Amino acid sequence: MRLLFLAVLRRHTGNAVTAERVRDHLEAAGHICLLKDAFDFDSPSDVASLITAENLQAALALHLYRGGRLLQGHRVPFGIIFGGTDLNEDAQEEEKSRVMGRVLQEARFAVAFSESMKEMAQRRWVDPVFTQEVKAIVDRAPGVRLMPELPQEDLHAVVKNCRAVVNSSVSEGMSAAILEAMDLEVPVLARNIPGNAALVKHGVTGLLFSDPEEFVQLAQRLLSDPALEKELVANGKEYVRLCHSWKAERDVYRHLVGKLEGNSEE
Repeated sequence: MRLLFLAVLRRHTGNAVTAERVRDHLEAAGHICLLKDAFDFDSPSDVASLITAENLQAALALHLYRGGRLLQGHRVPFGIIFGGTDLNEDAQEEEKSRVMGRVLQEARFAVAFSESMKEMAQRRWVDPVFTQEVKAIVDRAPGVRLMPELPQEDLHAVVKNCRAVVNSSVSEGMSAAILEAMDLEVPVLARNIPGNAALVKHGVTGLLFSDPEEFVQLAQRLLSDPALEKELVANGKEYVRLCHSWKAERDVYRHLVGKLEGNSEE
């Protein structure tokens, strides 16, 4: 099958890495997958022209609003992959939320990376300013450096030389950084928000903190307790192997894209 896959493809971001991985899964199954940056299109009509020109038979989009809205009203069936921005940011805006609801009505299937994301979506339907705020805070924080985007292999090399990976996000869908750290056998400290708590079991696969004071306490505990570090690393590695298997993910996407060839919905 000839597929269009729309995603936001800023280099070295979680979205781009996820999109490349999913494309690999689909192409390994024998499909032709045309991966395009959703920001390259101004309207659904632009996408319609591409679908016709490339003789595409089905489509997939990462993010309901950023990508999915561009697939509405076309002759080809499509599926959707939720992103954290969908549920944590875009869904808070009334007009975007309405658009996302209409996209879900047309989609043959929707993929959520965690149970918490799925539940949020079910309850609700059945960014430059933020970046500047972060940079300003980092500039005032002694001992903290803001690094530019890194190629994946360079990032992994840096992570392997760290004592721990900290995820302090206030909004997450499925954190690739957390899963990569676990797979690289580096302990994880993460803010206790639904997206992170869906991946990190406190005291088992990592440590969850709710405020700066708790973070300091847990970080000191981790640094002073080699046995705890060893246990978290082993459990995190096993969690990724069992619950986020690359092969299992590939099989799921093969199965879901197969649904685009029929009339079934999920």
